[in-house]
Amino acid sequence: MNFRQYSDQFLNFSRIERGLSHNSVLAYTRDLQRFYDFLIENSLDFPQIQQNQLDDFISALSKANLALSTVNRVLSTLRSFYGYLEREHGIHNPMKDVESRKIPLRLPKALTVSEITQLIDGSVSEDNVISLRDRAILELLYSTGGRVSEIVGINVNDISMMNSESAEVRVIKLRGKGNKERIVPMGSFSVKALDDYLVRVRPNLLGKNSRNKNDALFLNQRGSRISRQSAWQIVVDSAKKCGLSEGISPHVFRHSFATHLLDGGADIRVVQELLGHASVTTTQIYTLITIDKIRESYSLAHPRARS
Repeated sequence: MNFRQYSDQFLNFSRIERGLSHNSVLAYTRDLQRFYDFLIENSLDFPQIQQNQLDDFISALSKANLALSTVNRVLSTLRSFYGYLEREHGIHNPMKDVESRKIPLRLPKALTVSEITQLIDGSVSEDNVISLRDRAILELLYSTGGRVSEIVGINVNDISMMNSESAEVRVIKLRGKGNKERIVPMGSFSVKALDDYLVRVRPNLLGKNSRNKNDALFLNQRGSRISRQSAWQIVVDSAKKCGLSEGISPHVFRHSFATHLLDGGADIRVVQELLGHASVTTTQIYTLITIDKIRESYSLAHPRARS
């Protein structure tokens, strides 16, 4: 078999056997295409590739001005690819000793509660009823900490009520990476925003669908499921209205959600569960923001901390 046949086989294995999401398989496909282009350009045979040639490939990735996170993702794809080829076809695995590049620690950007409020309020326009949909999307991004792909992937029947010791709680089912599902409670602001959308906007949007049927919670002007790109644009447009345009993306809501929970005293394991992180190590980066705030407050307030 040639490279294309092996890679198609690997992608099918990743999708069917490992249950990777559509986006993950697309990322694998792009990464393998980069590698294939390098092989063709340098007339290399991939089963016989040597360590020094892999180093050349990594150098080429760096010269392409790719982010370190992207380079590491490509290397991770190749590790999985060659690991599969070694197990299934006995092909030599040159990736065993190739390590990911160290990425400088970057604290995720988090907005203040006031800035989040401005951003959400900025999405509403009195003369545009569909802006109620936009507000509901922003409220859910902040209320659940969901990724934008998870929010646009919500179906109407993913919303339900659960009984707690004191009251009924509105909850929502989110599907994360690898189609892993988690249940997240909704805050009162997101409940109201969602109810406004469901009553005043969604029926009209659904009527524009030729089949007059769509399970998606958030619909576009044609009555189809709203796209990730459209939800992203809603965030950008709302940010511009309130002067918060620089570096604002849907993921900022997720960072702010985690940071504000930890600032409020939430247990890190609870935050891990709400975010859908497989490892608490991923969640711990948010504690650095909180620690920085504590250190700053201590330095300013404690009489023995000041010089």
